[in-house]
Amino acid sequence: MRAALIANPAALALWQDITPLGRNEFICWVEDAKQQVTRERRIRRTQEELEEGKRRPCCWPGCKHRERTGK
Repeated sequence: MRAALIANPAALALWQDITPLGRNEFICWVEDAKQQVTRERRIRRTQEELEEGKRRPCCWPGCKHRERTGK
């Protein structure tokens, strides 16, 4: 993911503009994929979503390690 962002200055600038929690959500979403091909597709989609103005992955329930409290 780091190499892809460094290779795309526009996406990198957008990445640096989102919150640490937003970055963590994208990282977890990419890492959650079981197959390398899926991770690569999600990395490309991350760049596209950042360029579309999204600050969190679309259709992602969230990182497994973060507890949902409903508060």
